[in-house]
Amino acid sequence: MRSARFRLRRNSRCLHAVGKANTGETGGIEIVGAVMDVTARKQTEVELRRSKAHLADAQKLSRTGSVGMEGSTKRIFWSEEAARIYGYAPGTEPTPELILQRVHPDDVDLVKDALERAAQGGSDFDYEHRLLMPDGSIKILHDLAHSFTDEGGNEEVVGAIMDITERKIAEEAIRRSEAYLAKAQKLSHTGSFGWKPETDEIVWSDETYRVFEYDRSVKPTIDSVVQRVHPQDRAAYQKVIDGASQGATDFEHTYRLLLPDGRIKHVHAVAHGLQDACGNREFIGAVTDITEQRHAEAVIRKQEAELRDVVDTIPAIVWSALPDGSNSYVNSRFVEYCGMRPEEIRGTGWHAATHPDDLERHNAKWLASAATGEPFEDEVRFRRADGQYRWHLQRGIPLRDDAGNIVKWYGVLTDIEDRKRAEDNIREREAELRQMLDFAAELVVVFGPNFQHLYANRAALDYTGVTLDEWRQLTPDRGSLVHPDDRDRALEHDLARRAAPYTWELRLRNADGNYRWFLARFNPVRDDKGQIIRWYVSHTDIDDRKRDEERLQQENVALREEIDETSMFEEIVGTSRALQSVLSRISKVAPSDSTVLITGETGTGKELVARAIHRRSSRASRAFISVNCAAIPRDLILSELFGHERGAFTGATQRRVGRFELANGGTIFLDEVGELSPDTQVALLRVLQEREFERVGGSQLIHIDVRVIAATNRDLKAAVANGTFRQDLFYRLNVFPVEIPPLRERKQDIMMLVEYFVQRYAKRAGKNIRSIDKKTLGILQSYDWPGNIRELQNIIERSVILISGEMFSVDESWLSKEIEDEPRTERTIIEAALTETKGRISGPSGAAAKLGIPPSTLDHRIKALKIDKMKFKFR
Repeated sequence: MRSARFRLRRNSRCLHAVGKANTGETGGIEIVGAVMDVTARKQTEVELRRSKAHLADAQKLSRTGSVGMEGSTKRIFWSEEAARIYGYAPGTEPTPELILQRVHPDDVDLVKDALERAAQGGSDFDYEHRLLMPDGSIKILHDLAHSFTDEGGNEEVVGAIMDITERKIAEEAIRRSEAYLAKAQKLSHTGSFGWKPETDEIVWSDETYRVFEYDRSVKPTIDSVVQRVHPQDRAAYQKVIDGASQGATDFEHTYRLLLPDGRIKHVHAVAHGLQDACGNREFIGAVTDITEQRHAEAVIRKQEAELRDVVDTIPAIVWSALPDGSNSYVNSRFVEYCGMRPEEIRGTGWHAATHPDDLERHNAKWLASAATGEPFEDEVRFRRADGQYRWHLQRGIPLRDDAGNIVKWYGVLTDIEDRKRAEDNIREREAELRQMLDFAAELVVVFGPNFQHLYANRAALDYTGVTLDEWRQLTPDRGSLVHPDDRDRALEHDLARRAAPYTWELRLRNADGNYRWFLARFNPVRDDKGQIIRWYVSHTDIDDRKRDEERLQQENVALREEIDETSMFEEIVGTSRALQSVLSRISKVAPSDSTVLITGETGTGKELVARAIHRRSSRASRAFISVNCAAIPRDLILSELFGHERGAFTGATQRRVGRFELANGGTIFLDEVGELSPDTQVALLRVLQEREFERVGGSQLIHIDVRVIAATNRDLKAAVANGTFRQDLFYRLNVFPVEIPPLRERKQDIMMLVEYFVQRYAKRAGKNIRSIDKKTLGILQSYDWPGNIRELQNIIERSVILISGEMFSVDESWLSKEIEDEPRTERTIIEAALTETKGRISGPSGAAAKLGIPPSTLDHRIKALKIDKMKFKFR
């Protein structure tokens, strides 16, 4: 059997033909069939497809997908939009697992329960849940489902899935906005309301309820509002309400509330009328609690009244003006002064009290200040009530708002009539004084408080060859009359000595371009408050005196040089070749700044040599500082050399300047430098290298210019070899070595030394010694002198004290005793003292006190003699 469909062209109908071919009795083929008109069915199918397409578009536009489940098979089906909502491609077969794969982990149990109830049938559900998409975004869905049984008795569940993500976001934004609005209303004490006059329906926000202090359960009405309005304000309030009811588009009103507990609130209401399409009117407005503002305004009004009373009673003229410069207020003092009423003065009325000669200038200056906002100050004459004009100083300053705009000007008038008259008198006196000064022979000039050029007398102008106007234009940088070498000192004088009179010697250029010396005397003139208003300066010509002083100074320098050349070695006595070699080296090294290391035995005169080098150097006029490094305790040597700051150590109660700082510009002599400890050697090395140091306990670098001369009786090379003296410090000190020979190597000098010391100590003792015993001279020349010149000096001083005649002699036993006992005697004396004090050094009962020497000195000598003080503690 075959079938066919076709349309009839004539009327566009759709037919369905069905036929069957049979073989007849005659053997021919005959077809038996039927033709059906299916036009209506076809139209229905077309409409169904169109409806399905429209439904798909509607679902897509509304983001709503359809979903269903067959009760018998539990098969789930959904629309293409539902698949898209879940993030699957259209046509994807839905399964519970596929759906749950997209569900947010926190909502899985909720969706799983819904699917199970749908599978069991007979249950509707309506719920919201979230999807967690592969890209991490979250969707919010609203699921609706209904269970029913079709005509055939089959149970099915059909429903819809709606993507409500955007709606939820919008709702959250609205909730947040409403929360912000409620918070803002609470903070600003401003509530909102709506009112429909036709129905008297009123809606309040939470803050409005708080403003009127009604419970939320109370339904707001006009009567409930009137009930809160203060009785004295109800008529005015009712008038506003009636006007709004009768057609007013807007209203604004301030009134009071009288609360049940007797408190009063001030509120301000403002509303705007709206009209819908049906002509119904509604007012939307706000009501603000302005009670605090009113209280503050009352306080301000009270303070303004008090201030106005103060301003009216102070003995000064006070005024205020608007931003355009027109007067808005004057105190009673001004009213009394000029005899005009306040309303006559306001605006520009004050012009009538201004002196005609000052009005145009003064007003122009005032308007210029008002336009630019610059503070105003001017001197002007105002008419008094009796018709007399008096000088006033007028000052004005602008008051600005937060944006910088001028909102008002405030000013004060100060009577300066007496001051102006005093200034006139001063000017008259100055004119007379200038006439007198023009006859003076001295150069006299007058400066202002900041040394502005004000006046120069005729003698000054004639000397400099300039006019008074030209002199007033002179500055230190342009056309200065002061010698270039004196200008820096001029600046120091100007800045440092402005408080008191002072004198200053300087050179000034005359009209011929030559400079002459002057003695300038600066004298300040002060006002009643002690402020300097003038400087009077007189200049006395001292050029001849300065030239005489310079000539005398040059002669003095030459004489000193001659004296130094003849007496530079006055204390270094002797003519031996060994000594002359030393003096020759001194003469060569003295003019330089080189470091000198003087070596020699004890008592050879190392410090005399150091002083001779200093006297012959360019530093002779500066300090010579001598330091015995062996006599200073180790823990104090750094403080002694470099100084210390206050609090640097226990007992440092104030800052102390060290020896190096005292010697700045001069010479420092470090005797017994070989006794320095290693840490002191490091500090000294830094000074020699960098020419800078820090005080003990300080952090500020101090730069110095010092020549260093060191001396020692030790073999420093041996000390370097055994590690007790730094090699680098030795090389720094040993730039120019000078070795002083012992006395035993210059015996031909003993005769001269004896004569020199005998005369020196005889004169000091007041004795007349005419000769020296020949035997004594022979003994002295044959003695080996281990103590060198110092030992010779001591022997002679002792002998001079004991001699009673005119001939000098020495007890020979003194020399042998010195030879045998001198080194041993000191040890014996110290050991005896230690035995007596059981090894104690310091304290009232210590060995140092018994010997009459400082404990630090005794401790040093104990170490030098290598005495074991511990053994005396147990004797």
